[in-house]
Amino acid sequence: MKFVIQRVNRASVTVDGNMIGAIKKGFLVFIGVSNEDTKEIADKYIKKLLGLRIFQDENGKTNLSLKDVNGELLLVSQFTLYADCSHGNRPSFTSAGKPELAKELYEYIIAECKKQVAVVETGEFGADMKVALENDGPFTVVLEL
Repeated sequence: MKFVIQRVNRASVTVDGNMIGAIKKGFLVFIGVSNEDTKEIADKYIKKLLGLRIFQDENGKTNLSLKDVNGELLLVSQFTLYADCSHGNRPSFTSAGKPELAKELYEYIIAECKKQVAVVETGEFGADMKVALENDGPFTVVLEL
């Protein structure tokens, strides 16, 4: 599993010209799933994601979590996080999880995050999405446990 977490002031996702998800201050999270991933692995990623202290406190230190700032989540599936570019110029995606497994785990992550975060928006699994964001910092973390 891989999460690319971007601290944002705002972010949105559009499919076929229709905005399907939008957040204000929070995390835009691109989620990649491999065939070896499980709900137990997803739980570890969710715990780490929601515990990350990468928002600034009153002293300008990155010391506050998503919950501390009443932040929002935009979760977007992205199989291309498993692109293998080691041979030639055309990426291979054979390491990405099969769609059935990836969708199941993506939906599981969404459901678990909704139990802990007031605002959780999503992309559409498998869709051609357009993602817009204002990265705050910029501050981007690649999470691979």
